[in-house]
Amino acid sequence: MKIENAVWGTQIPAREFAMSINGNRVVSKDTDFAINPATGQPIAAYPLATRQHLDQAVQAAKTAFDTWRHTSFSERQKALNGLADQIEANYEAFLTLLTMEQGKPRAGAEWEIGGSIYWLREIGKQSLPEEVVRDEGENKVVTRYTPIGVIGGITPWNFPLLLAVWKIAPALMAGNTMVLKPSPYTPLCTLWFGELAQKILPPGVLNIVSGGNEPGRWMTEHPDIGKIAFTGSTATGKKVMASAASNLKRLTLELGGNDPAIVLPDVDPEAIARDLFWASFQNSSQFCVATKRLYIHEQIYDRAVAALVDYARTVKVDNGLLVESQLGPLQNRMQYDKVRDLLRDSVAQGHQILLGGLPTDTRGFFIPVTIIDNPPDESRCVVEEAFGPVLPVLKYRDIDEAIDRANRTEYGLAASVWSADVAKAQAVARRLEAGTVWINQIHVFGPDIAFGGHKQSGMGIENSLHGLAGYCNMQTIMERPLNV
Repeated sequence: MKIENAVWGTQIPAREFAMSINGNRVVSKDTDFAINPATGQPIAAYPLATRQHLDQAVQAAKTAFDTWRHTSFSERQKALNGLADQIEANYEAFLTLLTMEQGKPRAGAEWEIGGSIYWLREIGKQSLPEEVVRDEGENKVVTRYTPIGVIGGITPWNFPLLLAVWKIAPALMAGNTMVLKPSPYTPLCTLWFGELAQKILPPGVLNIVSGGNEPGRWMTEHPDIGKIAFTGSTATGKKVMASAASNLKRLTLELGGNDPAIVLPDVDPEAIARDLFWASFQNSSQFCVATKRLYIHEQIYDRAVAALVDYARTVKVDNGLLVESQLGPLQNRMQYDKVRDLLRDSVAQGHQILLGGLPTDTRGFFIPVTIIDNPPDESRCVVEEAFGPVLPVLKYRDIDEAIDRANRTEYGLAASVWSADVAKAQAVARRLEAGTVWINQIHVFGPDIAFGGHKQSGMGIENSLHGLAGYCNMQTIMERPLNV
């Protein structure tokens, strides 16, 4: 099957998308279609894994682990750089394919594909050497990091390739092997990357299987998988955790968020309107760390809201393949229907909608950028994670009140504070119940920066040496000479 994009002039490889198991292309008699969310039309077919396919992938990873675990740091680093080279060599094609299956415009696609290359290279520089805890002549205590075994990775549809790399890179660098399942909504980039990876990695080190929800459930139950690394909703994360208890699998869960931003009264509203807009609406708000509740002090509330709406009117929402597009559609019908239902509720509750509202465009899964003026705190648009371009802007009077309202949620993924006085912002940040708090910036990540959630936003850490350690077991060795 040939996929062409007349706008960017890039051609995706013409052959059928396939899974990668034990170094081989594997297809299935059962298939489904990936859908372009901007048009609602199919892009290409992809295989649906059977239980046998998954068992074969796990067995291949288990066999490969016996050798891969003993590779040197330099060999693993070379492999990750080789994976980065494969993406880089096909950069434009990956951009096109990502936009077609996910919907994000070129700037967002460049951020993700470029980030995938960067993460592979930088994680490839990380290592966890043995730590000498105590050395008292004849008595010595050493802590070392050992690979877990077969890692099961389950990735979402908002950043399909980058979040796969966030799992693949540290897993392999720590000496593990992997079976990874992409979202059924966005399988194509990951399947293609899996095929390219076989040019670099020994058979079985990285296996990619695709399908609906069943392969994910089989993975979480599988006795030969030692850890699950999952990114997705809190509701699904709870099911993953319960299922993984069957053999006490290790877990990294990066789950939902309802991230607050607090704007102090000393800022210039017009100067930060652009930053506040993208804090919320980047990737059409399909971002676990998007600002989903914006608290603005009453002294500057009206100016800030007016500036935010004015800037929002300048942003072009359209098919991501169009050069002028800045925001694309929601990725799938399920999420589109959820966000539309949330908007219907706001209309029914009489909330003042300053911009946007219910969609009228019948093409694809487009939701207009929507800003809601100071709805009650118990409103669904405030309490629920929309995961779509719907932003409630909320007025507050004093900072203690704002912090209390910001923390009044089951989530604790990230937050941001905006102030001309960094010391004041730091004091606020330290009182927020979130794994990451940005001050006068947002959405800054790095391979060396620990990222993880509090409360029901997840457990475990991704990125940094803390994240790398999460793909390891710790072993303590204590030694002394034998007294004879």
